Amino acid sequence: MVSQQQSQILTGGARTGVPYRRAFLAGAVTAMLAYGIGFSVFLSGLPHPAVNSAQADAIVALTGQGGRLAPAVSLLERGTGQRLLITGVNRLTSKRELKAVLHGGVAFDCCVDLGFAALDTRGNAQETARWVREHRYTSLIVVTADYHMPRSLVEFGAQMPGVKLQPYAVAADSKPLSWGGMRRLNGEYLKYVASLVRVFVADAIFARGA
Repeated sequence: MVSQQQSQILTGGARTGVPYRRAFLAGAVTAMLAYGIGFSVFLSGLPHPAVNSAQADAIVALTGQGGRLAPAVSLLERGTGQRLLITGVNRLTSKRELKAVLHGGVAFDCCVDLGFAALDTRGNAQETARWVREHRYTSLIVVTADYHMPRSLVEFGAQMPGVKLQPYAVAADSKPLSWGGMRRLNGEYLKYVASLVRVFVADAIFARGA
């Protein structure tokens, strides 16, 4: 038989574990709700595909999924910006090959620069910031996919706080309500949150050290 002392220990331990389980469940539910609300806000804030763009000093196009480059070349040929930087280009790709694929005109030869250093969106922003400083531009049209625009603006704004950024969103090449589209949006939302947190923390550390 179990002694009274042992029984109290056993039942007390069981009762003690209940609040922890409830707290864990409450935390999990809260986290899921916060994630769902944040994801919904992210989706509702995605820009519509651009049709026209205001004039700027220059244009930058980020390589990646979707037809991001052709609209940027079209903007350059219309004289919307003085030069175009295509950032994140594969090192095995030549300017001549890109011109043929994108059906570039005369402006492509004189006014398009290729950036080969960037491997991700943060790298795109760093590569572009160097280019902008070199040419002393103060305004920039950012061309990328609609779902990628929020994170791009966070990263570019962190690298170029004094440069006016004008988003030019390009429609994604997959339907947002499809399984593949939702997976892409979900992954992009997580990256967007990570960028926000990293930039916020970096700003806070810099402000404290200043």
